[in-house]
Amino acid sequence: MKLIQTELPEVLIFEPKVFGDTRGFFFESYNARQFQDATGLEVDFVQDNHSRSTQGVLRGLHYQIEQPQGKLVRVVRGRVFDVAVDIRRSSPNFGRWTGAELSEDNQRLFWIPPGFAHGFVVLSESADFLYKASAFYAPQHERCILWNDPAIGVDWHVDGEPLLSGKDREGKLLKDAEVYA
Repeated sequence: MKLIQTELPEVLIFEPKVFGDTRGFFFESYNARQFQDATGLEVDFVQDNHSRSTQGVLRGLHYQIEQPQGKLVRVVRGRVFDVAVDIRRSSPNFGRWTGAELSEDNQRLFWIPPGFAHGFVVLSESADFLYKASAFYAPQHERCILWNDPAIGVDWHVDGEPLLSGKDREGKLLKDAEVYA
């Protein structure tokens, strides 16, 4: 598994070694030992999630203020642009973002550690998005930062307005959001 650093040192991209031939392919999408060796973290993933979205759907920027989740995400069908935003007020990178294209073709995995908001936009006709979470979903602690907050300035790689849920349309600006210390 190849490790790729991003502009934010805690956010990582993993590129698995894919073994393929005319019959198809095989790769390890997760190996606890390799993950721990690469990150120095021993993460106990407690929940796997699968979402399907159509082109132009943007989900995010989400996080849980209590029971913060680390997420290891990947796309098994389609293509998305995935984003992590550092929302730890004590961090020198507070308010900075990084992103990566994830697709069924590049097989990349994106690690978003606790303390970061997360979102993605679907670039293909549709996309199936899988993620492992290090804490259980706790809707009472879920928060949302506005996807187009100018203080963050995410380049979502889309033209026009994305398709948003009511929750995502009503996200808060970073300056008004409840964030980590």
